[in-house]
This record gives sequence, structure tokens and C-alpha cells, in this order.
Amino acid sequence: MIAHLTGILFSKNPQSIIVDTAGVGYQILIPLSTFYQLPDEMEKVSLHVYTHVREDMLQLFGFQTEIEKKIFLLLISVSGIGPKLALNILSGIGLEDLLGAIVRADSERIAAVPGVGKKTSQRITLELREKVSDLSQGIEEQRPRERVVEIRNREIFDDALSALMNLGYPSTSARRVVENVLRNNNDMNLDTVLKESLRNLARGSSLKVKD
Repeated sequence: MIAHLTGILFSKNPQSIIVDTAGVGYQILIPLSTFYQLPDEMEKVSLHVYTHVREDMLQLFGFQTEIEKKIFLLLISVSGIGPKLALNILSGIGLEDLLGAIVRADSERIAAVPGVGKKTSQRITLELREKVSDLSQGIEEQRPRERVVEIRNREIFDDALSALMNLGYPSTSARRVVENVLRNNNDMNLDTVLKESLRNLARGSSLKVKD
């Protein structure tokens, strides 16, 4: 079982990366919180890894910090939550917000993440409330510095739109929010666009695009 992987970041996108280790390329699924912290392509990268094995499939899930991985493992311990849904939860809500919502038993906040229904969010708060109490203290210590993603605006728009759609947001709503975020500040990098878009979607914003 692969628990940690270090190699060259061969390619990356908001959903997955390929890490070249001794000539072997490993495809690793990642949350947006990890994507924000990745180095540039062809640079060295090191990730905590969870290996998910089924009879017909082997998948790797990667995390920049040990805390991200611990929260992921707690999420998949909840009945009805598989690895991909756990990844969506980590992508759709920040670690501090997620831990705070669990501690406060704020199931509505968690239910706002696409793919997480009311019953599932209630199970998360019920089953994990006591287990996450000590994790929030380590987030600040383990959070890496954010890197600026230097990329052209068209590519930023396409990558942000793709990430939101993969998280389950309708294409029309995702496109509208990303367009408005970029309209407010044309010089944003990709991680900022994604954060602002997710914040607006979580608030239930219905921003209108001008013709």
C-alpha cells in the first residue's frame, strides 16, 4: 500500500496530477486545497497518499498535509461516504470551515457542498464531532505557503470552470460565477478565482452576467 510519494510533478490539473517516480507515472486524485499548494510542473513534489483498492480498481488520493489526509480518512469512515465524495467535500469547503461546522454540528453548511445530502451531512457531524476536536489546532502549523499560479486568463477561466463542474455544479451557474469573479478582478490567479467562486456558490449567490 502506498502511503507517501515523492517525485517529479509531470502534469497537474485541479482534479488530479501525475507524479513521475523513477520513470513510473502515478496518477493521483487531489482536493483543491492540495492543488493550491502544488509546485510548478517538472518540479519536485511530495504528497501523503491514501491507496484505495477494489476488485476492479486501484486509485491513489494525494494530500499536501497530513491533516488533510486525516480528515479524508475520517470522512470515508462515515457510512455512505466514499473516497470521491470525501474529496469533493475537501474541495468544496475549507478545512477550518469544515472542522468548525462539524464541531458546531452545522450540518446545513456541509450539505451545501454538491453531492452531500442532508442525511449524509447529519451523519458527518454526529459521527465525527468528537473525533475532530484536536485536529483544528494543527492546521496553521501544517498549512504550506500558497503559490501564485501564473497562467493566462483564458486558461484560468477554463480550469476554474472545469473544477467547479467536476465538483457537481451546473455549467451555467459555474460559468456565471467565474465570469463575475474575473470581471471584478482580471488579475486573479487560479486559486483565488476558485476560492472566490466557491465562496459565492456556497452563499447561494445568483450573480447575473451582463450581455
